[in-house]
Amino acid sequence: MDRARPALRRAACAALIALSSCSLASARSLRDALGRNEVRVYAAPYRPALGSSVDAIGLAARLERMGYGRVRRRPETPGEFFWGHDVFWIFRRPARGRPARLLGLELERSDGSIVGYRSGADAKPSKRSKDAIELEPELLATSLTEPRSVATWVPLERLPVHVWRPLLAIEDARFFDHHGVDGRAVARALLANVRSGEVVQGGSTITQQLIKLRDLSSKRTLGRKASEAFRALTLEAEHTKEEILEGYLNSVYYGHTDGISLYGIEAAAQAYYSVAAERLTLPQAAALAALVQSPNRLSPLRHPERLAERYRLVLGRLEELEWAPKELLERARQALPPTRPGVVRRPPAPHYLRWLASEADHEEGRGIVIEATLDIELQAAAESAVRRGLDSARRRRPSLRDKPLAAALVALDATTGDVLAYVGGDPDHPGDFDRARRGRRQPGSTVKPLVALEALDSCGSRSALFPSRRVHDTPLSIALPSGAWEPLNADRTFRGTVTVRQALAQSLNVPLVRIARHCGFDATARRLRRAGLELPRDVQPAFVLGAVETSPLELAAAYSLFLNGGEVHRPQAIRKAWTPRGRQRLIGGGGSRHVASSAASYMVWDLLRRDDLPLAAFGKTGTSSEERDAWYAGGAGRVVAAVWIGLDDDRSLGLSGAEAALPIWTEFMRAAAPSRGPFEPARPSSLIEHWVDVESGLRLAHRRDGAEQFLFRRRARPPKKRLWRRRSPLVPVE
Repeated sequence: MDRARPALRRAACAALIALSSCSLASARSLRDALGRNEVRVYAAPYRPALGSSVDAIGLAARLERMGYGRVRRRPETPGEFFWGHDVFWIFRRPARGRPARLLGLELERSDGSIVGYRSGADAKPSKRSKDAIELEPELLATSLTEPRSVATWVPLERLPVHVWRPLLAIEDARFFDHHGVDGRAVARALLANVRSGEVVQGGSTITQQLIKLRDLSSKRTLGRKASEAFRALTLEAEHTKEEILEGYLNSVYYGHTDGISLYGIEAAAQAYYSVAAERLTLPQAAALAALVQSPNRLSPLRHPERLAERYRLVLGRLEELEWAPKELLERARQALPPTRPGVVRRPPAPHYLRWLASEADHEEGRGIVIEATLDIELQAAAESAVRRGLDSARRRRPSLRDKPLAAALVALDATTGDVLAYVGGDPDHPGDFDRARRGRRQPGSTVKPLVALEALDSCGSRSALFPSRRVHDTPLSIALPSGAWEPLNADRTFRGTVTVRQALAQSLNVPLVRIARHCGFDATARRLRRAGLELPRDVQPAFVLGAVETSPLELAAAYSLFLNGGEVHRPQAIRKAWTPRGRQRLIGGGGSRHVASSAASYMVWDLLRRDDLPLAAFGKTGTSSEERDAWYAGGAGRVVAAVWIGLDDDRSLGLSGAEAALPIWTEFMRAAAPSRGPFEPARPSSLIEHWVDVESGLRLAHRRDGAEQFLFRRRARPPKKRLWRRRSPLVPVE
């Protein structure tokens, strides 16, 4: 029989190649090969950036979480790393077409910052970005239509014989003797089907079941059974029995718990018995083998009495086959092994995965492979920051504990538009509603930098303003069809006259309304729309103070222009997508749009700068009327993020943006900004610094008492104050 197998395999492969029906069979391992209806979503491969400190970016922790082992010398095996004084060595594992390779990060001894790259032990260091080291992408999810446990692939050699034998005993005892189709089982099933007049038995082997799991629909028809058989023969012609058994054990469905579907023996072992698959006892392995026939009907958590009957059948088959000691089986028969529910690893970013499904136009039953933009490490940091922020808000205001408190966070790479982290609700209770993309709330003062952008860039049809331009902060009344509108500052006081810089830094309502009126409410509204905010056609002047609705995703994208020279990249969640057979899927590209000049965007960035983070940071708080919504938007390094926190029923939160949203943003950004490397927008050559007499608004040649330094465009500066000629002060914006 062994001598006949190669010939049979060759004949089967030739037949199936002619039919062009085999997609699983290939030279690749079954772990990498995909069936036609399988889904793989990979996170973005991480690139340690030049100038980053390996300590600050947590590179060792990232590698350990990915399963790399730390060694005491330069690594010699894929999956190892060594942190030396001069070089950080990583032996990258092979994945998705990327070969295993020894990679090195050249380090500055004084601070551990990355100064160059190596590829291979003898390669010379390089600083070129195209030579940057890229880690293998991590698997993010195996479904876009249901919440599945995070997949953990267990090699067969790590599983003791008693773990997988019960499954073969009840499902396919002749697995190591047939060639993918078991003639005896087929004959037995055929007889049963003829007697009933319909398909009631399949007679499927483990190989056929794997084909069905990964490559076929769930319909039970004779045509599908024939296709299944042909594919099984081909699969066995291309892969060893051990590979096929390993693939099945890591793909089979084991039911669900807490709303999470369990695929693979590792997930089942953890969910039902709180142990790793390799540490399952024989009774536990027998119970899981019994479960496979009907995972939800036989659930050990909900229907143990149903499972017990089939469990005893599995033990009986083990005894018939003499695959386990009789005394051990007798002890196992005494009772079904008690369950000990464990923690199931939920896929991160459930709202982000739903967004991917809509972007890729994905439907259940169709296979797809996606390389996403999400950074798993930053996603974990975002979820942690949001979780802690929600807890802090509840402690600040105990009345929030029984209310529908929620939050959202979106982080983008400002230079590409890549979505790096995405939280659409409470990480512990995310629900179906995506507040990051679908939630539209009033952003409060976070729109004020965009108002200032219009004023500093073109100011409608007037001459552009500059940061030192003075503005009246006095009572204001604007006639509207609905009556007079009289905006007030948050503290209900007036300061007489302030500069544009003071108005923005202190978030003064009245001066910002005056600035928008001076430039034109319509021109200011157009600027906000170009930045990506949706405003109604007939916008009311109160939009200047945030009386419009936007989402965290829109606001984060708008703020990216301050790091990107006035350009906004369309946020993108997918880098690449292709079918399991490798055909490229067309996904809407990112694209970008010009919103403002680099000079104006830089000046606003400079006005919003913060000094309390290690990298150049900027940002603005926002609080909507009656404290319904708390916001913070801003960036540090290459990362820009927007945070919202509020109540789903739109009642008052009772907390400001500084109290509720800013702490979340700051905690997240301390982890996120260093991971992308040092970055600061370049100051345009058209900008120059001058000292200004704040009292008059006139430019000074040198620093004097009462003077402040401001940025100006070379061709848009205030008049110079001269000692020998009296000049009138600049008239404040009215």
